[in-house]
Amino acid sequence: MSIDPITLSVIQAGLQQVCDEMDLSFSRAAFSPVIAEANDRSDGIYAAEDGALIAQGTGGLPVFVGTMQYSTRKLIEMIAAGTVAKPKPDDIYIVNDPYLGGTHLMDVRFARPFYRKGEIYCWLSNTGHWPDTGGAVPGGFSASATSVEQEGLRLPPVRLFKKGVLDQEIYSIICSNIRVADQRIGDVKAQAAALMVGEDRLNALLDRYGDDVVKAAIAELRVRSDTQMQAFIEEIPDGNYSSTAWIDSDGVVNEPLKIHLKIKKTRGHLQFDFSESSPPCMGPMNSVLATTLSSVYLAMRHIFPEVPISAGAFTPLEILQPKGTFLDAEYPRPVSGCAAEVSQRIAEAVFAALVEALPHRVTAAPAGTSGNFALGGFDPETGRDFVMYQLSGGGYGGNIDHDGLSNGCSTIGISKAPPVEIMEQNFPVLYHRYALREGSGGAGQHRGGLGLDYEVELRRGNARASFVMDHGRFGPQGALGGADGAVNEVEVWREGVKYIPEHLSKEQDIPLQAGDRVRVKTPGGGGYGPALERDLDLIKEDKRLGRN
Repeated sequence: MSIDPITLSVIQAGLQQVCDEMDLSFSRAAFSPVIAEANDRSDGIYAAEDGALIAQGTGGLPVFVGTMQYSTRKLIEMIAAGTVAKPKPDDIYIVNDPYLGGTHLMDVRFARPFYRKGEIYCWLSNTGHWPDTGGAVPGGFSASATSVEQEGLRLPPVRLFKKGVLDQEIYSIICSNIRVADQRIGDVKAQAAALMVGEDRLNALLDRYGDDVVKAAIAELRVRSDTQMQAFIEEIPDGNYSSTAWIDSDGVVNEPLKIHLKIKKTRGHLQFDFSESSPPCMGPMNSVLATTLSSVYLAMRHIFPEVPISAGAFTPLEILQPKGTFLDAEYPRPVSGCAAEVSQRIAEAVFAALVEALPHRVTAAPAGTSGNFALGGFDPETGRDFVMYQLSGGGYGGNIDHDGLSNGCSTIGISKAPPVEIMEQNFPVLYHRYALREGSGGAGQHRGGLGLDYEVELRRGNARASFVMDHGRFGPQGALGGADGAVNEVEVWREGVKYIPEHLSKEQDIPLQAGDRVRVKTPGGGGYGPALERDLDLIKEDKRLGRN
């Protein structure tokens, strides 16, 4: 079927709008600040045959582009094999198993079959970061976990909603294994409601243009994404490129982990080889394969943002399975740091490998950490337990045109830190500082952006603090002669005595009492180009603003 360009463009925008409305509905209805305020979630449409990505919301986390595709594909395969119950209209599956196309256990995925004329036309799916899924520490970021069971409850694909009705038995099992369980129903219903909104909007689109026309448009968009990505790849000269990025430690063994990347470019095709990276690690900084693949995809999306989001855009990217490395984790390896931290270092390796070939497109390394800080305890004023999850931004890398953005969101997404006022309203904490971290950007012709400097006090009760961050030992890489950005720093003040974790920005179960404080200084971005080539007017402006 031939589709004229205008109709194709309108349908593409319509599919995008369906996902955007799901995103908006999810955030507006969610209970947890990490979803409602930080937007740590994503919604998308996936092919009925193989789970291939059709469209994703512009406000969703890019790292979920690949993982939700593989998770949906795995669900379809398990249904076909008979290991998962077959769907019926209005069913919704829940799954958070990292080894089935996921990330870490806190990223909980819902999938709903979308029916037209009695057949599954496509799948609607979303992912939301739950503030707790059980495990050894509140918030799930167990810095010293040595198996996935210590990180929380692991769910295979099961129908949480059957014909639109919540299965109370399955939900009771979930609630019996997580903290602040009474608060999860708000997030569960918000996540399910977002998929129902998607169904209504997609039905309206199909009713307007016809099922066959929309299906033909989806196929054409996939082909065009493939063609466009190949065309952009041709900007890269044929040849071999390589880079190395480092993770501070795995949280258990205090030694760096290496990500070594080799890229081979040949005629519209890129091959990515991570086989010389470190072997599987004991701690939670292993990455499951779906997250590793998705990390490469999101890095290429950063470099070539013009390519539409579709499974076709990934076709020219061949990623060799990194067997025998910590980037291809298998059960029972712990993985809580894979999506939030390791994924960003993978993207950093892609940037470092291609910056010389594409100096007009690729930046120096960004902050590269989500700053995962979880605080769990009991609030005597409310008489309730709480789990607070704080993520934070950092500096972006400088680029050929200008300095890096200060306090930007992480490489893997567009999640924003929840407002201080919301955090103080929901949890027994008080922020004493929330400011740009002066001097943290790497020097360069265009310097890196500044990180964040915040300090939070526990006001009452007792709590336990846990951190899974990174770039505490190695700052974000500068590019083409630029300096590295400042490293991540964590300080815990207990009864007036400063404590610095052995692994610098990874530790769990640090006891806090009322009056104790935590201070976090996030990394600045890497500098781009030699500092001696910085424009004199920019230097004067730096001095006027008091930047170091």
